[in-house]
Amino acid sequence: MWNHLSFIIKHFRERLWIKPLIVCVLSIAAVFLANLMDMTELGRFLPEITEESTETLLRIMASSMLMMATFAVASMVAAYSSASRSATPRSFPLIIADDVSQNALSVFIGAFIFSVVALVAMMNGLYVGRGSHFILFSLTIVVLAIVIVTFIRWVDNIARLGRLGHTITKVEAAAAEAIQKRQSAPRLGGVAAFGFPDAGRAVFGAIGYVQHVDIAALQARAVQSGLRIVVAALPGTFCTPGRPVAWVIREATDSVSDEDAKAVADTFVIGDSRIFDQDPRFGLVVLSEIASRALSPAVNDPGTAIGVTGTLVRLFAMWNERGKADDVYAVQFDRVAVPELSLADMFDDAFTGIARDGAGNVEVVVWLLKALGSLAVAGDATMRDNALRHARLAVIRAEKALKISEDITAVREAAKYAI
Repeated sequence: MWNHLSFIIKHFRERLWIKPLIVCVLSIAAVFLANLMDMTELGRFLPEITEESTETLLRIMASSMLMMATFAVASMVAAYSSASRSATPRSFPLIIADDVSQNALSVFIGAFIFSVVALVAMMNGLYVGRGSHFILFSLTIVVLAIVIVTFIRWVDNIARLGRLGHTITKVEAAAAEAIQKRQSAPRLGGVAAFGFPDAGRAVFGAIGYVQHVDIAALQARAVQSGLRIVVAALPGTFCTPGRPVAWVIREATDSVSDEDAKAVADTFVIGDSRIFDQDPRFGLVVLSEIASRALSPAVNDPGTAIGVTGTLVRLFAMWNERGKADDVYAVQFDRVAVPELSLADMFDDAFTGIARDGAGNVEVVVWLLKALGSLAVAGDATMRDNALRHARLAVIRAEKALKISEDITAVREAAKYAI
């Protein structure tokens, strides 16, 4: 339940209108709750605030906050465009979910709504006592202070938002979070799956990428209907009409009802694009795309590709920590079988593009070979085999792309451990 709720919350974080809407509702509520002070005796003990002073502050905010909100939106759009051009469009959801920018936009719009509604309420005689005037003035000062602090933080953040280094950091953080989640539950809490059953009913979903699988809901349906379920499409899988998302087996009989099949299919959230939440491989793909774009002739930035390679090494080292821990994981859902991620696929996602696009750049190839060498000695047998496989492929590509014999010699020297 918590994993599904977390997925919904993260999905809403990518919607720019959510936080501004919440702040606007709170602002309007504060304006109308301020006059409650007139219903108490506390107003007699509060200092008297002139209506003109409060009105002046509210007019200043009303005239400036809408302009600030417009400026914030323009700056954010420019940052999003920069991130898509300099990095990859796949990083866009992470940039748009930036908390500082969303908070700034929410505060600016909320302050505008607060000042306008408060002015209208004041001009129509909503505040008649000393208490309500004092509370409204105090709220105005607090809102103004929040606006100033938010603006300072936002200016510091907008200078980095959309920059390539900031985008790489965001993608690495998202990939690391997905890896840590998968480390704690490599089979998403289910039992091990060693293949797909010969019997049973194949369940199909819509065409698109699997974004989330609600394993708890699968377990509940399996317990209710006496089923065994094998997940056939992990998050990140592209589903087609001929590719099932799951196989369902009924224990008492071979027949699986349409109702059960539909309930199983509904636990798979399928969308038009991949997301980072339950898909550690997607973070590796996005980082590899950033490196490949940096190596394109139009950009010609091998330093970024080298930096991304180091980032990938950190992520694989993090993944390797799972192998050093106890290989016994708590099974929460004993009626749902889930396959583990393929380390070979993860290596292909991370290093194939860099080795291909950087084959003609000797410093990129040498750095890549050193990175693979470090993974070969730091990981388990499976990681070592995949690191050696990609190192050999990198040497083959480099030998075909490089023209100078000294460069080829340097590459072979760096790949001694794999040749």
